[in-house]
Amino acid sequence: MMTDPICSLDIAMFTIIAAHVGLTIGTLSRHLRERPDFKPLVDRMLRFDTVGIYLLTERGHGLDAFNIETTATKTADGYILHTPREEAAKFMPASTPSFGIPKVALVMARLIVDGKDHGSRFFVTPICSEREMYHGIRSVRLPPRSGTAPLDFSITSFDHVRLPLTALVASDILDYAIPQRSLEAWWDEIWRIQLGTMAVPAPWISAIKAVAYIGGRYSMHRSLVGKRSTPVPIISFRTQQWPIVQATAVGMVMANWFPIVIGQAMKRSTDHRVRHALSVVAKTTICRHFQRCVPEVAERCGAQGTFEHNYMARIENDGKGVIIAEGDVLTLCIRLFSELLQKRYEVPMPDPDESILALHASSLLEENIALLQSIDGDYRSDSFNALILPQAQIVVEAIGHALAYSAAARSNLPKPILDVYECAVIRQDPAWYSEQGGISRIAQRRREDAAVSAMLPDLSSYLEQLNIANYVQAPIVTDASWKDYLAALPIHTGNAIPEAEYIQAML
Repeated sequence: MMTDPICSLDIAMFTIIAAHVGLTIGTLSRHLRERPDFKPLVDRMLRFDTVGIYLLTERGHGLDAFNIETTATKTADGYILHTPREEAAKFMPASTPSFGIPKVALVMARLIVDGKDHGSRFFVTPICSEREMYHGIRSVRLPPRSGTAPLDFSITSFDHVRLPLTALVASDILDYAIPQRSLEAWWDEIWRIQLGTMAVPAPWISAIKAVAYIGGRYSMHRSLVGKRSTPVPIISFRTQQWPIVQATAVGMVMANWFPIVIGQAMKRSTDHRVRHALSVVAKTTICRHFQRCVPEVAERCGAQGTFEHNYMARIENDGKGVIIAEGDVLTLCIRLFSELLQKRYEVPMPDPDESILALHASSLLEENIALLQSIDGDYRSDSFNALILPQAQIVVEAIGHALAYSAAARSNLPKPILDVYECAVIRQDPAWYSEQGGISRIAQRRREDAAVSAMLPDLSSYLEQLNIANYVQAPIVTDASWKDYLAALPIHTGNAIPEAEYIQAML
């Protein structure tokens, strides 16, 4: 569902679905067999009669969600859900009744029994009816995020809200045991986040493809005369060609790799740590490709690239949200990278002899393992913080590049696509490819020139192979669609005549 290109057209809609289906319904589904009382709620949610939201992080505890402060205190007949201070308010799922539909939340709170903290649990909490908030619940609607699809993001707090015993999200509602390993128990509670980490980048693959298509088609018909006697399409210039071919190649490689890496991660035999690691690698690789491709193509479309109706400016702003959704990219990379360096588990990687990208990923990982050993393996030291942590995202991305390229080669994607993708990756770390890969700076430039030149003759065909044209609504794609769009815009005309002013010469 989330790979449907239509999701990339309305990120507000995608955000609602991701939390509603992926997180809320997904979390409850684990308990349906032992908790049939959840079934009526899940049925209402599946019909979209009720929208589910997922209230985990707090205003003062974003990435530090393990240390949330919201409490659910056990009473004789249920729980009292309470926000102890402003910093403990839930941030920032859409919790207002503004759109006339009931909402229910899974609220993460610390379970307090007889004055003792029994760890964090989820509690089913009705938030609002079609018209108003439920008693004791306060939702402060935040201003819109700049240039994004509209959604009622909010800060939600609770003032001694009474919940029944059945509100506890657990197979056994009488199980209040203090977990022996609190962090592991917490990760088990938020298990759907790990799956969401893999799912949330899906629309951004479609977005990369859409931007490539918009920029490519626009560049083919937009022309300039300059000092020539005949108009020349701007796609004739290498500075215009590179952003287009890069986005096209990245879109095709990511679209090919995404279902493959999902299949690897979701195998029953896959260690849950490796499953999450592959999710982090996929999200990081896709999101960072998106952040490089989209602004560059938009910029090469000039003023047209800045308008919402041409898609690129809005999707670029919407993309900033996915960086933090289901785990901030950099923080996820830091955790994964630290565990890989300590060899707690291994992520499947292509053989270093398979490609220069695979050699790059393997070399960076080994380099940092050696560096960790040189500081006596102390991953809590200042040296680790200063020298190794800044490499986390670079190495995780390199692993993703190698995996994606390997999958593309095995899927027999066209050689020009592979070569342009390879050059796009080399651009991210030219020093290593010169020092360790044996490709000098001038050789890198010639390699890129050959790749782009090989791809250009079939660029129009590659743009069609993105299979995104039916979802593109940007009017600049063709000159005819632009003229039709322009004709539909408000027009201001008039018959006013400026008054002539008598100007007297001053001596």
